[in-house]
Amino acid sequence: MLKKWVLLLLCTLFTLSACSNPAPKKQGLNSAPKNVSYKVNRTPHQAVKRVLLISVDGLHESDLASYVKKHPHSSLSALSNHGITYTNASATRPSDSFPGLSAMITGGSPNATGVVYDDSYDRKLLPPLAKKAGDKPGTEVLYDETIDKDLNKINGGGGINPAMLPRDPVTKQPVYPHNYLRVNTIFEVVKAAGKHTAWADKHLAYDLVKGPSGKGVNDLYTPEIVANGDASKSIFATEKNDDLKVTAIQNEIRGRDHTGLKPANVPALFGMNFQAVSVAQKLPGNGYADSKDKFSKGLAHAMNHTDQSIGKIVNELKKNNLYHSTLIIVSAKHGQSPMDPAKLRITDEKLITQGVSGSLVAQLTADDVAYIWLTDQSKTVSVVNAIKKNKGKANIQDVYSYQTSRSNWFFNNPADDSRIPDIVVKPKYGVIYTKPGKKIAEHGGINKDDTHVAMLVSFAGMKKSKQITSSVYTAEIAPTILRVLGLNPRSLKAVRMETTPVLPGIGQ
Repeated sequence: MLKKWVLLLLCTLFTLSACSNPAPKKQGLNSAPKNVSYKVNRTPHQAVKRVLLISVDGLHESDLASYVKKHPHSSLSALSNHGITYTNASATRPSDSFPGLSAMITGGSPNATGVVYDDSYDRKLLPPLAKKAGDKPGTEVLYDETIDKDLNKINGGGGINPAMLPRDPVTKQPVYPHNYLRVNTIFEVVKAAGKHTAWADKHLAYDLVKGPSGKGVNDLYTPEIVANGDASKSIFATEKNDDLKVTAIQNEIRGRDHTGLKPANVPALFGMNFQAVSVAQKLPGNGYADSKDKFSKGLAHAMNHTDQSIGKIVNELKKNNLYHSTLIIVSAKHGQSPMDPAKLRITDEKLITQGVSGSLVAQLTADDVAYIWLTDQSKTVSVVNAIKKNKGKANIQDVYSYQTSRSNWFFNNPADDSRIPDIVVKPKYGVIYTKPGKKIAEHGGINKDDTHVAMLVSFAGMKKSKQITSSVYTAEIAPTILRVLGLNPRSLKAVRMETTPVLPGIGQ
């Protein structure tokens, strides 16, 4: 029944030859058609020519549902009236921004992309020159504002400081974020097809989206969010940083580059992240007013501002007669936890490894989860046992490793992959490893609040809204984008590696 429903929906949404001559049932991505032209019945002579991808960082499925219900005249409501809402969408594990976006643009989990976190570890890379740690393999890999030449400037001081980057063990050259990615991106595939691409995000480290070639994005705009007093600590300032990116998108829709100063092709693939909702969820005095998704004043303001900003982008598409040929995807790199403020428990991350020799811990990254890389992997089991003794005082629910919890292990074997942590510490729900008064929510973990994100695919030619309740993953966005642009999803290495499907209801 589901397959018949999907085919019926496809024929309703799109006019393509496969509807009159369906492919055999069990072909999947291995037989993904090349150069398919998708045409919407409402505008039969106008194909889907571009995709706008928007990540509202922190946006849960329940946030979207609640907002649309309470604001029937909002921009998000208007998009949902002509779209498919996926009510059971999951982000990556870990639910950090870096692997979250990587999934959306590659179709792969951290096992395929090699991107585990924005603050991680690699056993093979050499330390940054700035750390003066010599050429011994094994280093923290930190891709955040600290790699800017000057993080106090919106343009990051003019670029990334190579002395702050990990280095290749053979060439000794700096490894930029885009070099770090193990698989290609949708931007590279779309650009290789002769189309224009653009993206806007919160740090210069989102050089990541260029892909391993370093050439996937024609127009990358990364206004540093921590500049001018650190916008990430103020909802209002974060909204202003989001505004910069919205203006960039508007300029690109008008056929200019992100500055508005140079002529450029309208991108076939472009988009941005919104950060204000995430900041409003995390800042003390804001977040959720209760456990039933009631927004605080600050979070409500951030939601309204983001909705209005999306409205500005949609209106710009309409002004330039591009709205009916643009597919719009709204999702989130990650959620945020806890949504229930009564469950919040601030805990010192030092309690996790209390009793473990400091020389054994190569890297500990902790938010509302903890990932641990060891200097001696043969000691993994003994370290796990030591951490389990700290369960009570460190508010730990479970401790996982490849050796001790293989049935719950969602990573590659760390013995075979230099980037995979040796141990994952899952705290009790509501626990954040941070200092008191610093934040009231965080992401990076693996519980429902971290991973259950919004996903909406909207197209003007869809006359009725739909809801799909089956489980989907944000990684499915990447092959879906290529499919609707008439490109082969299997052009993505991660899609081939992990057999990532196209979203149900779209191009199947």
